[in-house]
Amino acid sequence: MAGQIEVDLAVIGAGPAGLYATYYAGFRGMSVAVIDSLPEPGGQIAALYPEKDIFDIAGLPAIKGQQLVDALLTQAATAKPTYLLGESAVDLTPGDDHALIGTDAGSQVRAKAVLLTAGIGTFTPRELPVGSEYLGRGLRYFVPRLEDLAGQDVVVVGGGDSAVDWALALETYASSVTLVHRRPQFRAHERSVTMLERSSVRIRTPYEVVAVTGEPTVTSVTIAEVRGEGREELPAQAVVAALGFIADLSAMERWGLRMRRRYIEVDRSMRTNLPRVFAAGDITDYDGKVRLISVGFGEAASAVNNLAPLVNPGLSTVPGHSSDAA
Repeated sequence: MAGQIEVDLAVIGAGPAGLYATYYAGFRGMSVAVIDSLPEPGGQIAALYPEKDIFDIAGLPAIKGQQLVDALLTQAATAKPTYLLGESAVDLTPGDDHALIGTDAGSQVRAKAVLLTAGIGTFTPRELPVGSEYLGRGLRYFVPRLEDLAGQDVVVVGGGDSAVDWALALETYASSVTLVHRRPQFRAHERSVTMLERSSVRIRTPYEVVAVTGEPTVTSVTIAEVRGEGREELPAQAVVAALGFIADLSAMERWGLRMRRRYIEVDRSMRTNLPRVFAAGDITDYDGKVRLISVGFGEAASAVNNLAPLVNPGLSTVPGHSSDAA
C-alpha cells in the first residue's frame, strides 16, 4: 500500500500487544495505522504456534493461538485501522508535533504518536531455497486457517516445532500430508515427534526439496536425499515452508532508541527516549520486566493512555471505565 497516510497513532507490530493497542486507541477516539513486516497479522503466535493452546490469557482457561489472534482482530476492527502488512518500517523521524515513518514498500505514515510493539524485531520467514516464485500460488509460510488446505495434498518443509505442529494439525483436513526434513532427527518437542510417528503423516528424512513445479499453481514437489541418490516426486497443491524466521532489530537501532541488550528501554509510562515514541510488549525492557502476553496487554493500554494527550491535548491519561462508554 505505497502512499502517504495521516493518523493519530502508528502501531509498528501486529502481534497481540499491537492488536490490543489498536483496539484501545480506537476506544479512546484515535485513528490508527498498523505496520508489520509479516503478510498476516498475529506476530509470533500466528507464525509459530497458531494451533497450540495458550493457557495464560486472563479469563480463558485455554485458547488456540490463531483463535486468540482472530478475536483480537475482531476487537481491533472497531478502531477501523489501516493495515500495512508485508511492509517493514525502515525510517522513523520524530518531530515536534508528529513522527514520520517510512516503509520498505514506499509507504509513509505521518502520526502524532508511535507505539512500537514489534516483539523481537522485524520478523521475516526463511525462504525455501527453491520455488519462491510460487509464493501465493501454493507456497506459503503461514497457515492461519487449516480449513484453507482442506482436501489438498500438502508438503510441509522443516524440522522444528512449527513444521511438526502444522503437519499434525493438517492431518485431519488435508487429503495427504508429507513432512520433509533435511536432517534425520527433528528439533521439535519429543511428545510432538512421538505423535508424528504414530500419525498418518508421511515422513521423508533426510530429504530436501529440489524442485517445485506446476502452472499456474503448484502441482508437485520433487525431493532428493541429502546424502544419497534417492528422488521422489510428490503430488502437492500446497507447500508449507516452516523453516524458521529471522529477527532483525537493525532499523530500531538506527533510529537512536536507547536499547538494553536487544530490547527497547522504557519508563513507567512506556515512553522511550525519543519524543512521541512509546513501546509495549516483548520488545520493551525495564527493571522487573516479565515477558508474557498478559503483561503486553497491560503495557499496551498504559502506553495508549499516556500518549493520548500528545494526540489530543483535551484527552486525559485517565480513560474511565469502558462500561461507562455504553
